[in-house]
Amino acid sequence: MNHLEKYRGSSFTGNESTVGFSINSTMDTLVMTSYLLLVLFFGLWMGISIYCSSISSSHFMGLAGIGATSGIAVGAFEWNTIFMLFALGWIFVPIYNKAEVVTLPEYLMERFGSLRIHLCFSFFFLLVYVFNRISMEIGFGAMFLKMVWDTDIYQTMLVVLIITGSYTITGGMTAVVYVETLQAAITILGSVLLMFYAFGEVGGYRGLVKKYLVAIPTRTQEGNWTAKTQCYMPRQDAFRIFRSVVSGDIPWPGLILGTTTVSMFYGCADQVTVQRFLAGKNRLHVKAGCLLFGYLKLLPMFLLVMPGMISRILFPDQVACVVPSECQKFCGRGTGCSVLAYPMLVIRVMPSGLKGFMMSTVCASVMSSLTSIFNSSSALFTLNIYTWIRPTATEKELMVAGRFFVIVLLAITIVWIPTIEMVSSETLFEFMQVLKSCLTPSVTAVFLLAVFCKRVNEKGAFWGLILGTSIGIFRLVAEFSYGHTTCEGGRKCPLFICSLHYLYFGFLVFLITLLVVLAISLATKPIADKHLLGLCWSLRNSPQGREALAKALRWKTCSSATLQQGMFGEAQSCFWKSWDLCCGLDKQPSSKIGPDNANEEKPGTSWERLGSSELSADLEALARRIVSRQEEEHKEKLRDWSDTPESPFWKRVVNVSGIILFALLILVHVYFA
Repeated sequence: MNHLEKYRGSSFTGNESTVGFSINSTMDTLVMTSYLLLVLFFGLWMGISIYCSSISSSHFMGLAGIGATSGIAVGAFEWNTIFMLFALGWIFVPIYNKAEVVTLPEYLMERFGSLRIHLCFSFFFLLVYVFNRISMEIGFGAMFLKMVWDTDIYQTMLVVLIITGSYTITGGMTAVVYVETLQAAITILGSVLLMFYAFGEVGGYRGLVKKYLVAIPTRTQEGNWTAKTQCYMPRQDAFRIFRSVVSGDIPWPGLILGTTTVSMFYGCADQVTVQRFLAGKNRLHVKAGCLLFGYLKLLPMFLLVMPGMISRILFPDQVACVVPSECQKFCGRGTGCSVLAYPMLVIRVMPSGLKGFMMSTVCASVMSSLTSIFNSSSALFTLNIYTWIRPTATEKELMVAGRFFVIVLLAITIVWIPTIEMVSSETLFEFMQVLKSCLTPSVTAVFLLAVFCKRVNEKGAFWGLILGTSIGIFRLVAEFSYGHTTCEGGRKCPLFICSLHYLYFGFLVFLITLLVVLAISLATKPIADKHLLGLCWSLRNSPQGREALAKALRWKTCSSATLQQGMFGEAQSCFWKSWDLCCGLDKQPSSKIGPDNANEEKPGTSWERLGSSELSADLEALARRIVSRQEEEHKEKLRDWSDTPESPFWKRVVNVSGIILFALLILVHVYFA
């Protein structure tokens, strides 16, 4: 009894009780510290993986090329995205997680209970990935390898695509993240090495500022033709990111407003970016990943844009060529060779041995971006489109469908190579920027209102998206129907269509979509709060359970191992075992169906009965139990994610890191203003 009293007293009295219950064991401290470091490591790992997938060949070639012709303003596009990462880690990911979704179109289906919005966004993402992201990767990657390696780009890219597709198909998301982490280290190291060599050639940053403004080509005329001064003289505002509203190639209101709408899409509403954060182990993990990604996003200005400007200083006749015959000789294009900026540094500045490493760096960026696109596209198609086509699809069938869709994307990419090869680099990069500004603002508006305005309903979101996207497509078609406009003039889009800068236009589309969504939503019936619990910012902390609008549409209703047998046959031969290994289809003995299991369905019976209208009561009850168990497991996982206690120390570390990053952002904007 005295022994018990001793412990009872220690738990309530004085400072001695506190000391008595503290953990002073070295082993316990080591275990706890190891756990916290592991959580931080996973956050850093996530951030590095995301950075590698976002820094692509279009960044190496495009940012360096625009830097050579225009200056540093294009680097601010990357800095703008960092602000959106704060919103992603602290606002959007927690909302997406509470919605219990895997893809972003699923979130919109949960939020609005609409299959048409679900499918519309799924197809939209896939089209943007195919015609924008994949085109950019193949186009710029092929140009770089052709210029540096002087090889057949079709064969080279074919090899890269086969390697990329192989580990994406067989390894899935896990292989993608592991490989991208390795490739991120290669990309960063290679870029840093080239940056140091480049700055060393011009005498540091001061030498860059002094020499860039006089970096002009020796030939500016041919015969009776003389190039206009603005075509070969560097911009006087080259070292400013906030430029004139009228004469600036990237006007400062467009940089603040137009770029923000695009950055919010790619930072908070893009499947490629958000997918990894949805796999975060807890909130601290996600925030740490966002912050590291943000710190790394500070680098492209110094690793890519400024080296492109240095390339113009070192090789003005090639990079800044203005005479069509000269440009044709150097890069095979008659409209300028700014695309040579980064390859010229690799060929002329890097020492022997490191050139191969730099080629590996660009290959790593191409492969990382493509694997991210393939993996995210596969998830979108499988979970959002294929399950709509085949509502009774099993997990095994979905797995195989996802693998085959990656193969289809690989085939489309290979077909794209000859087409992209014929497009000039300047037109290609402009196409990427204009396409982003025309198509993404309407999507940004819908996601923003879906999260922050519970009054928005399905009708408003759908018709706002349709109108905003239609306006963007009209401008996009008009822009490229009239061709690329150079400083020398040429075919121009009519002023009443294209007089507004594409960044201004993007923000205008964003505002129009916002107003249309709100107007239609206010004029129609709202969605009851019981369907929005946890899906909107104002209802994020509601303790009540949400009544799902789209419960009947969830693919999980038929994703049971018990119901998936007999679809593709048993892996009894070496061929089928290899097939299952390639597709990631593990055997599950517990759900085996055969003659020895008298109480189980025969092969094919479950599938046939699921596809028919006469579903038996016992199978229906089984399906309900499966769905109930899966939903409970998912809710338990969600509770674990939300309720995992955050270490006060590491929480302070993350918060301080966020403050430092925000301060650095303000500092660089002020310094280069």
